[in-house]
Amino acid sequence: MFVPNKQPVTRLDYCQYLLSSQVNYTLTNFADHSKQFSHDQLNRYLRADKLKPRLVWEQVKDSIVFSENGYLLFDDTVADKNYSFQMELVRRQYSGNAKAIIKGIGIVTCVYVNGLAIAMEQKPTIFT
Repeated sequence: MFVPNKQPVTRLDYCQYLLSSQVNYTLTNFADHSKQFSHDQLNRYLRADKLKPRLVWEQVKDSIVFSENGYLLFDDTVADKNYSFQMELVRRQYSGNAKAIIKGIGIVTCVYVNGLAIAMEQKPTIFT
C-alpha cells in the first residue's frame, strides 16, 4: 500500500533500488515494491535528474579489473511497444525476434568481462 511521502526521491533511493533489483528495473516495479514513492514521483525524479556517464564511470572505475584477456560484450534488443501510442522513445525499428519492423524501444547493453576467474566482492555503489 502506497503511503504518501513528503520527502522527494533522491539519487541514493533510485541507485539503491537498481543495485538491489535482480531482474526488473522498471519504475512500475520500484513503485510496487516501495511504500514511500509512487510511480509518478519516480517518473518526475528521473525526468529532472540526469545521471551522466562520467558520474557512473567515476563511481565504478575502481571496481573494474582490467585484463589483456578482457573483452566487451554488446547486445541489442527491441522492447516491443506495439500498443504504445505516446511514449517518447518508441520508434519503428527492425526486430530480429519478430523478423519485422515493429514499434519498440531500442536497447543496447554493454558489459565488460575481464576474463579472470576471481571472487567478486559485492559492495553498494552510491552515486552522489
